Amino acid sequence: MNAIVLTDQRWAIGLDGGPLFSLEADRKRSGELTEGGTVIVGHRNLGCFPGDQPLPGRRNIIITPNAELKIDGCEIALNPEAALEMAGGPDAENVWILGGGSVYAVLLSRCRRVYRIQVDAKVESPDTWFPNLDKLANWRLDFASEPFQEGKYTYRFTDYVNTDLA
Repeated sequence: MNAIVLTDQRWAIGLDGGPLFSLEADRKRSGELTEGGTVIVGHRNLGCFPGDQPLPGRRNIIITPNAELKIDGCEIALNPEAALEMAGGPDAENVWILGGGSVYAVLLSRCRRVYRIQVDAKVESPDTWFPNLDKLANWRLDFASEPFQEGKYTYRFTDYVNTDLA
């Protein structure tokens, strides 16, 4: 199992229930990585997907406490642990955590890799954060790209490996 996250320089990921940035590079990379796999995402983050719809070509598991919720193209899990079990467990191939913050908080320790898109900006007053992997002993930077430009943002891809699971 792996995670994909889009952050600012300080590892912030959200503000007022939404993402901090909208980058085509993030959508493209996330799409390439998750194609044919299983994505696990919190219900509010589904609204960040194109057209507020599940991602095509993937198994979509949505985490919500609402057991009555029905979303075409999605399976419903009542909590992150149930979603992980539905996906085949943390060792299942091609399983991707796409957020939000509370989902990352519960499942990150069981991810083998994190694929981060780091925007070289500092967002004012974010309210949702991803753990700073540079400060966690069991995470090692494995790859850092050269910077790219999209619109007014400079960003780079940085990939991390969980050394406890390597």
